[in-house]
Amino acid sequence: MPLKLGACFPSRDIGTDVGAIRAFAEGVEALGYTQLSMYDHVLGADTTNRPDWDFSLFPYTIKDTLHEPLTLLAFLAAVTQRVILQCSVIVVGQRQTALLAKQAAEVDILSNGRLHMGVGVGRFWLEFEGLGADFKSRAKRIEEQMEVMRALWTQRSVNIDTQWHKIIEQGINPLPVQQPIPIWMGGGRADVATRRIARVSDGWTLSPLTVSTPNDEMVTQFAQFKGYMREAGRNPEGFPIEVPIMPLKTAPEQWISDAQEWEALGATHLAVRVEGQGLVPPDEHLEAFRRYKAALDDAHLTRQNGG
Repeated sequence: MPLKLGACFPSRDIGTDVGAIRAFAEGVEALGYTQLSMYDHVLGADTTNRPDWDFSLFPYTIKDTLHEPLTLLAFLAAVTQRVILQCSVIVVGQRQTALLAKQAAEVDILSNGRLHMGVGVGRFWLEFEGLGADFKSRAKRIEEQMEVMRALWTQRSVNIDTQWHKIIEQGINPLPVQQPIPIWMGGGRADVATRRIARVSDGWTLSPLTVSTPNDEMVTQFAQFKGYMREAGRNPEGFPIEVPIMPLKTAPEQWISDAQEWEALGATHLAVRVEGQGLVPPDEHLEAFRRYKAALDDAHLTRQNGG
């Protein structure tokens, strides 16, 4: 099955020029990329009085432009026609579940059913604190939040009374085009997360910390994931798995072999990221995306727009 290529929106590089944002989205779609994904952070850290700040744990500061993904996707829904719009990923534990379901439904409507809802537990405690959300319970809450969103997307009126949610005889209107909106889960670096994703998600987006080139650790993790899916009574064949790729950090002659190895492991999507490599958006970014896709097209490894 040909790989599908997704483009990661360069939030920190592109700034706030609306024309550049629009040109980037239109350009990605014109190139034939199947997905356009945004990462999510509401707050960036002020490191002025934090001399020991661990940038490997959380690299985003108040100096970084961090666009709000659902608001941005609502705008991009109006300037694109085919490309899948993907949150990759929303940190659901620091948000109100019903409000998030409502916002996602609206984007799905505005895009005529082109939203993929990526979710993750998050790992930045300071951001949770700033948003008044509990950091310690985030992993326990995520499955319940997914259940609540799916119920709100598919039922006119819901009755939910659980540990973290109480929604009695209420619902959202309008409902989304997709019922339910696909929920992809991010992460999987820990075994408990890999098991969760295999059990309850509609797709898997590997952590952006994953290396672009497959290695023995990835081979083992993919095999475990497929085993966990079977244990959960699910078929892993063709299950959507998206791998983050940073092609500018590898030689062009390695692009093909890496893509072939990921495909052999079971990856269905590659999420291409060129942010932070000194390129000026949108033109230089789009040229990098063009070169990468052209290389994979020539090797007959890719599939055009289509989700």
